[in-house]
Amino acid sequence: MIEDKNPQRTSISQLGEFGLIEHLTKNFEVKQPTTVKSIGDDAAVLNFGDKKAVISTDLLIEGVHFDLSYMPLRHLGYKAVVVNLSDICAMNAKPTQITVSVAVSNRFPLEAMEELFDGIALAAKFYNVDVIGGDTTSSQKGLIISITAIGEANEEEIVYRNGAKLTDLLVVSGDLGSAYMGLQVLEREKQVFQVNPNNQPDLDAYSYLIERQLKPEARTDIRTLLFALQIKPTAMIDISDGLSSEIIHICKQSKVGCNLYEEKIPVDPQFINVCEEFSIDSTTVAINGGEDYELLFTIALEDFDKIKGNPNFTVIGHLTEETEGIHLITRANTKIPLKARGWDALEE
Repeated sequence: MIEDKNPQRTSISQLGEFGLIEHLTKNFEVKQPTTVKSIGDDAAVLNFGDKKAVISTDLLIEGVHFDLSYMPLRHLGYKAVVVNLSDICAMNAKPTQITVSVAVSNRFPLEAMEELFDGIALAAKFYNVDVIGGDTTSSQKGLIISITAIGEANEEEIVYRNGAKLTDLLVVSGDLGSAYMGLQVLEREKQVFQVNPNNQPDLDAYSYLIERQLKPEARTDIRTLLFALQIKPTAMIDISDGLSSEIIHICKQSKVGCNLYEEKIPVDPQFINVCEEFSIDSTTVAINGGEDYELLFTIALEDFDKIKGNPNFTVIGHLTEETEGIHLITRANTKIPLKARGWDALEE
């Protein structure tokens, strides 16, 4: 698509705060029966009846969590919703509503905000959640987005981090590490572009990894899949900071140890190729990368037959006595203590 070098620019100050909110939120539809009142009053009103409400919030800051030199605003809006819905999924709950708050500097015209909110609206539509409120304010520099997600579940459905038991199996959805390598590709292309702005990147070989970074998806399907298999996880968490960090969270809160098997960690073939290209150890990335937004959970050993061979899930380890500690068992059968290195380890 040819870029318009002279896009329309409408100053946000022309609309005022309430005019801006009205303009940006006019396309949001209410679909959830639990939404009694959404945008337009002092507070939203929700009616969950006998259900339990689950609430999570996240802050995304320009220059810390995203780089607008390669993150399109529409993708950013979409991703901002996804990362919050993922937390609701990690409670084995169904996301139903979100609130959206944005702090924006005067370098962003109205059209930029429309792009951002188009992405938010697209995610809200895809995941069938209602946008029920939020706030807009000015920022000295850059863009800040805060989204709060609300979900519902019956009390007996909710899964916490502290329910894992001895001999439980450790299971993960999807594949790991791709989002981090997508970021590495984008960062490299940014450096190339800064040296030679006429150099157009050819990103076809990296399409899956880049999509995992720029447009991740929340695993709202896992709740339904597990219900159909008649499995209730004993503990659950989403993989936002890296597999090692999340395993340690579950183990510490459940007071158990763990053996994670390197050979079992699911990765995409494109991911392996790009790790080789970058001369980065694929296991290090798969364990520490983060931002995959897959779900990590534990199940009782007797549920193994129900999950065995299911393409959505991979059993990657088992829980042990707390005193045994938390370990990675390498392909060479060496036992290495698992550290919560997350993003920091990969930035060194």
